[in-house]
Amino acid sequence: MPAARPGIVVGMEAEAALIRAFAPHAAIGVSGATRAGAEAAVARLLHAGADAILSFGLAAGLDPALRPGAVLAPRHVLLPDGRRLPADPAWLAWLGDGRPDIVPADLLHSDDVVVTAGRKGACFRRTGCAGLDMESGIVAGACASAGVPFAVLRVVCDPANRSLPPAAVLALGPDGGIGLGRILASVLRRPWQIPALVALGRDAARARARAIAFLRGRFLQTS
Repeated sequence: MPAARPGIVVGMEAEAALIRAFAPHAAIGVSGATRAGAEAAVARLLHAGADAILSFGLAAGLDPALRPGAVLAPRHVLLPDGRRLPADPAWLAWLGDGRPDIVPADLLHSDDVVVTAGRKGACFRRTGCAGLDMESGIVAGACASAGVPFAVLRVVCDPANRSLPPAAVLALGPDGGIGLGRILASVLRRPWQIPALVALGRDAARARARAIAFLRGRFLQTS
Protein backbone atom coordinates (compact mmCIF):
# COMPACT_ATOMS: atom_id res chain seq x y z
CA MET A 1 0.00 0.00 0.00
CA PRO A 2 1.28 3.51 -0.77
CA ALA A 3 1.07 4.59 2.87
CA ALA A 4 3.04 3.88 6.03
CA ARG A 5 -0.03 3.83 8.32
CA PRO A 6 -3.03 2.99 6.16
CA GLY A 7 -6.56 2.88 7.47
CA ILE A 8 -9.44 0.99 5.88
CA VAL A 9 -13.15 1.71 6.28
CA VAL A 10 -15.73 -0.99 5.53
CA GLY A 11 -19.47 -1.29 6.05
CA MET A 12 -19.69 -4.79 7.49
CA GLU A 13 -17.47 -7.10 9.50
CA ALA A 14 -17.51 -9.64 6.66
CA GLU A 15 -15.82 -7.06 4.44
CA ALA A 16 -13.24 -6.39 7.14
CA ALA A 17 -12.46 -10.11 7.27
CA LEU A 18 -11.87 -10.16 3.51
CA ILE A 19 -9.17 -7.50 3.51
CA ARG A 20 -7.73 -8.15 6.96
CA ALA A 21 -6.15 -11.35 5.67
CA PHE A 22 -4.19 -9.36 3.07
CA ALA A 23 -3.47 -6.15 5.01
CA PRO A 24 -2.98 -7.20 8.65
CA HIS A 25 -0.89 -4.08 9.29
CA ALA A 26 -3.75 -1.72 8.42
CA ALA A 27 -6.17 -0.33 10.98
CA ILE A 28 -9.78 -1.13 10.06
CA GLY A 29 -12.97 0.73 10.98
CA VAL A 30 -16.42 -0.84 10.55
CA SER A 31 -19.33 1.53 9.95
CA GLY A 32 -22.24 -0.87 10.38
CA ALA A 33 -23.71 0.68 7.21
CA THR A 34 -24.75 3.89 8.97
CA ARG A 35 -23.58 7.48 8.49
CA ALA A 36 -22.83 7.88 12.20
CA GLY A 37 -20.85 4.65 12.18
CA ALA A 38 -18.85 5.71 9.13
CA GLU A 39 -18.08 9.12 10.62
CA ALA A 40 -16.93 7.52 13.87
CA ALA A 41 -14.79 4.95 12.03
CA VAL A 42 -13.03 7.57 9.93
CA ALA A 43 -12.52 9.85 12.94
CA ARG A 44 -10.93 7.02 14.93
CA LEU A 45 -8.55 6.16 12.09
CA LEU A 46 -7.48 9.76 11.59
CA HIS A 47 -7.06 10.29 15.32
CA ALA A 48 -4.87 7.17 15.46
CA GLY A 49 -2.58 8.66 12.82
CA ALA A 50 -3.71 7.03 9.58
CA ASP A 51 -1.84 8.72 6.72
CA ALA A 52 -4.24 7.45 4.04
CA ILE A 53 -7.65 5.77 4.10
CA LEU A 54 -9.11 3.21 1.73
CA SER A 55 -12.86 2.65 1.49
CA PHE A 56 -13.30 -1.05 0.77
CA GLY A 57 -16.12 -3.53 0.33
CA LEU A 58 -19.12 -4.33 -1.81
CA ALA A 59 -21.22 -1.78 -3.68
CA ALA A 60 -24.54 -1.52 -5.44
CA GLY A 61 -24.25 -1.35 -9.20
CA LEU A 62 -25.79 1.68 -10.92
CA ASP A 63 -24.43 1.22 -14.43
CA PRO A 64 -26.63 -1.43 -16.12
CA ALA A 65 -23.57 -2.73 -17.98
CA LEU A 66 -21.85 -3.88 -14.79
CA ARG A 67 -22.39 -7.37 -13.44
CA PRO A 68 -21.70 -8.77 -9.95
CA GLY A 69 -17.94 -8.96 -9.46
CA ALA A 70 -17.08 -5.80 -11.40
CA VAL A 71 -14.18 -4.04 -9.65
CA LEU A 72 -14.60 -0.31 -9.04
CA ALA A 73 -11.66 2.02 -8.35
CA PRO A 74 -13.38 5.37 -8.93
CA ARG A 75 -11.42 8.48 -9.72
CA HIS A 76 -13.99 10.62 -7.90
CA VAL A 77 -16.62 10.18 -5.21
CA LEU A 78 -19.83 12.14 -5.63
CA LEU A 79 -21.24 13.50 -2.38
CA PRO A 80 -24.92 14.29 -1.73
CA ASP A 81 -24.11 18.01 -1.81
CA GLY A 82 -22.84 17.70 -5.39
CA ARG A 83 -19.11 17.80 -4.70
CA ARG A 84 -16.94 15.33 -6.62
CA LEU A 85 -13.84 14.63 -4.56
CA PRO A 86 -10.82 13.13 -6.35
CA ALA A 87 -9.12 9.97 -5.16
CA ASP A 88 -5.37 10.10 -4.63
CA PRO A 89 -3.45 9.47 -7.88
CA ALA A 90 -0.80 7.31 -6.21
CA TRP A 91 -3.46 5.06 -4.73
CA LEU A 92 -5.32 4.89 -8.03
CA ALA A 93 -2.12 3.81 -9.77
CA TRP A 94 -1.50 1.18 -7.11
CA LEU A 95 -5.05 -0.15 -7.49
CA GLY A 96 -4.58 -0.53 -11.23
CA ASP A 97 -6.13 2.60 -12.75
CA GLY A 98 -6.15 2.20 -16.52
CA ARG A 99 -6.42 -1.59 -16.53
CA PRO A 100 -9.32 -2.91 -18.63
CA ASP A 101 -10.69 -4.94 -15.72
CA ILE A 102 -10.91 -1.90 -13.41
CA VAL A 103 -13.88 0.49 -13.68
CA PRO A 104 -12.69 4.09 -13.06
CA ALA A 105 -16.10 5.79 -13.31
CA ASP A 106 -17.22 7.85 -10.33
CA LEU A 107 -18.92 6.37 -7.26
CA LEU A 108 -22.02 7.85 -5.61
CA HIS A 109 -22.35 8.12 -1.83
CA SER A 110 -25.72 7.53 -0.20
CA ASP A 111 -26.71 7.78 3.45
CA ASP A 112 -29.36 5.10 3.02
CA VAL A 113 -29.66 1.74 1.30
CA VAL A 114 -30.89 2.10 -2.28
CA VAL A 115 -33.24 -0.85 -2.53
CA THR A 116 -35.09 -0.78 -5.84
CA ALA A 117 -33.90 -1.17 -9.41
CA GLY A 118 -35.99 1.89 -10.28
CA ARG A 119 -34.13 4.09 -7.83
CA LYS A 120 -30.77 2.73 -8.97
CA GLY A 121 -31.69 3.63 -12.52
CA ALA A 122 -32.68 7.13 -11.47
CA CYS A 123 -29.35 7.59 -9.66
CA PHE A 124 -27.44 6.45 -12.74
CA ARG A 125 -29.32 8.77 -15.08
CA ARG A 126 -28.85 11.70 -12.70
CA THR A 127 -25.15 11.19 -11.89
CA GLY A 128 -23.55 8.79 -14.36
CA CYS A 129 -21.87 7.04 -11.44
CA ALA A 130 -20.97 3.37 -11.84
CA GLY A 131 -21.90 2.30 -8.32
CA LEU A 132 -23.05 3.39 -4.89
CA ASP A 133 -22.06 2.76 -1.31
CA MET A 134 -22.59 4.22 2.18
CA GLU A 135 -19.03 4.84 3.37
CA SER A 136 -16.94 6.33 0.58
CA GLY A 137 -18.43 9.81 0.75
CA ILE A 138 -17.72 10.01 4.48
CA VAL A 139 -14.15 8.85 3.87
CA ALA A 140 -13.67 11.31 1.00
CA GLY A 141 -15.09 14.30 2.87
CA ALA A 142 -13.17 13.67 6.09
CA CYS A 143 -9.91 13.01 4.26
CA ALA A 144 -10.31 16.16 2.15
CA SER A 145 -10.81 18.21 5.31
CA ALA A 146 -7.81 16.59 7.03
CA GLY A 147 -5.51 16.76 4.02
CA VAL A 148 -5.14 12.97 3.98
CA PRO A 149 -5.21 10.96 0.73
CA PHE A 150 -8.02 8.49 0.12
CA ALA A 151 -9.07 5.92 -2.42
CA VAL A 152 -11.94 3.51 -2.97
CA LEU A 153 -11.92 -0.17 -3.89
CA ARG A 154 -15.39 -1.65 -4.25
CA VAL A 155 -16.83 -4.71 -5.97
CA VAL A 156 -20.35 -4.71 -7.40
CA CYS A 157 -22.68 -7.06 -5.55
CA ASP A 158 -26.29 -6.30 -6.48
CA PRO A 159 -26.47 -5.14 -10.12
CA ALA A 160 -28.51 -2.20 -11.33
CA ASN A 161 -31.45 -4.30 -12.47
CA ARG A 162 -31.89 -6.14 -9.16
CA SER A 163 -34.06 -4.89 -6.30
CA LEU A 164 -33.13 -5.98 -2.79
CA PRO A 165 -35.67 -8.02 -0.79
CA PRO A 166 -36.70 -6.51 2.57
CA ALA A 167 -34.81 -9.19 4.54
CA ALA A 168 -31.51 -8.10 2.99
CA VAL A 169 -31.91 -4.59 4.40
CA LEU A 170 -33.09 -5.83 7.81
CA ALA A 171 -30.04 -8.09 8.00
CA LEU A 172 -27.62 -5.17 8.36
CA GLY A 173 -26.60 -4.68 11.98
CA PRO A 174 -25.09 -1.49 13.47
CA ASP A 175 -22.19 -3.56 14.80
CA GLY A 176 -21.27 -4.61 11.27
CA GLY A 177 -22.65 -8.12 11.64
CA ILE A 178 -25.49 -9.95 9.91
CA GLY A 179 -28.68 -10.47 11.91
CA LEU A 180 -29.71 -14.01 10.96
CA GLY A 181 -32.68 -13.83 13.32
CA ARG A 182 -34.01 -10.75 11.55
CA ILE A 183 -33.61 -12.46 8.19
CA LEU A 184 -35.50 -15.54 9.34
CA ALA A 185 -38.31 -13.49 10.87
CA SER A 186 -38.68 -11.45 7.70
CA VAL A 187 -38.75 -14.57 5.50
CA LEU A 188 -41.37 -16.21 7.71
CA ARG A 189 -43.58 -13.15 7.31
CA ARG A 190 -42.89 -12.77 3.58
CA PRO A 191 -41.73 -16.09 2.08
CA TRP A 192 -41.95 -14.67 -1.45
CA GLN A 193 -38.50 -13.17 -0.75
CA ILE A 194 -36.73 -16.53 -0.89
CA PRO A 195 -35.91 -16.55 -4.64
CA ALA A 196 -34.60 -12.97 -4.43
CA LEU A 197 -32.48 -13.85 -1.40
CA VAL A 198 -31.03 -16.86 -3.22
CA ALA A 199 -30.15 -14.67 -6.20
CA LEU A 200 -28.60 -12.07 -3.91
CA GLY A 201 -26.57 -14.79 -2.23
CA ARG A 202 -25.19 -15.88 -5.60
CA ASP A 203 -24.32 -12.29 -6.48
CA ALA A 204 -22.60 -11.77 -3.12
CA ALA A 205 -20.59 -14.98 -3.48
CA ARG A 206 -19.43 -13.89 -6.94
CA ALA A 207 -18.48 -10.44 -5.62
CA ARG A 208 -16.56 -11.88 -2.67
CA ALA A 209 -14.67 -14.30 -4.90
CA ARG A 210 -13.68 -11.47 -7.24
CA ALA A 211 -12.63 -9.28 -4.30
CA ILE A 212 -10.42 -12.06 -2.95
CA ALA A 213 -8.85 -12.66 -6.37
CA PHE A 214 -8.16 -8.95 -6.77
CA LEU A 215 -6.65 -8.61 -3.30
CA ARG A 216 -4.51 -11.68 -3.84
CA GLY A 217 -3.17 -10.26 -7.07
CA ARG A 218 -2.57 -6.84 -5.54
CA PHE A 219 -1.02 -7.81 -2.19
CA LEU A 220 0.71 -11.09 -3.03
CA GLN A 221 2.22 -10.12 -6.37
CA THR A 222 5.94 -10.65 -6.69
CA SER A 223 8.30 -8.05 -8.03
